[in-house]
Amino acid sequence: MTSTAPSVPEAPIQAAPEADPRPVGTSPAAADAPMLSGLPHVPCPRELAPADARQLTRLFFERLRTLEEGTRAYQYVRNTLIEMNVSLVNFAARPFRDRPGGPENEDIVQVGIIGLIKAIDRYDPDRNTQFTTLALPYITGEIKRHFRDTTWAVRVPRRLQELRSELAKATDALGSVLGHAPSQAELARYLDLTEDEVREGLVAANGYSTQSLDAPQDSADDNRRAAASSRSARSLAETVGEPDAALEAVEDWHTLAPLLAGLDERSARILRLRFAQEMTQAEIGAEVGLSQMHVSRILTRTLHELREQLLRDD
Repeated sequence: MTSTAPSVPEAPIQAAPEADPRPVGTSPAAADAPMLSGLPHVPCPRELAPADARQLTRLFFERLRTLEEGTRAYQYVRNTLIEMNVSLVNFAARPFRDRPGGPENEDIVQVGIIGLIKAIDRYDPDRNTQFTTLALPYITGEIKRHFRDTTWAVRVPRRLQELRSELAKATDALGSVLGHAPSQAELARYLDLTEDEVREGLVAANGYSTQSLDAPQDSADDNRRAAASSRSARSLAETVGEPDAALEAVEDWHTLAPLLAGLDERSARILRLRFAQEMTQAEIGAEVGLSQMHVSRILTRTLHELREQLLRDD
């Protein structure tokens, strides 16, 4: 024998005056059921149609104001309001998705829900305004604050963060009017700022996002070279120079050359055999007809004299 649930053709919401509602994982105690009497049973608050959500939101707010904060009934009604209005968060988060350097979509929604909760706690039904009128600015403001505080690669003062946004808007506005990218002077006149302030804002904007040294360079020249050689574009690390140890020695060699020229023939020959031909002291002694100890003393004395002359302040 099988049983089927009764169909509800006219409306997806049913009134359950005496039933124990369980919509969002919150199970009020039996003693709280009378306080929830008259509220409809909402099994899946997030799946409500927008029109149904608006209607139920008003009803749940009317009940929320009659409940004592901290009770299970209060938490149930408040949590159901949050679940029913998550669609507002998804709507407000759309313009912020796919921003360069921005967080993942789920993170944006979580931040927006914080704004939604703040709006629910501050909404007053007696003002006779739609809840969305209050909720959307709260949600959008919370998301913008999150971008401002967490998405900058380099932390800069809030004044410069706001100036970056103003400069971006001014650049777009002037670009469409002038037909070219505005100069710093034009931006300064448009925003009633000094050129130094504009320059400071443009420099600070560079701290919004960073680029990996291993990221391939996508400039036109690199793309042409990559296509010609059938290889991928070079990374930034491959194009950045590094200190050349040989260059650091150029000045030393330039200073040492006249000092070497002033050495006697035997000392110069021993140095050449030791450091140019990399012979041992015993081999040098056999080559010049001296003992190894004598060669060692000549090398020590010659190197000491050269070192003193190199370090001498003329």
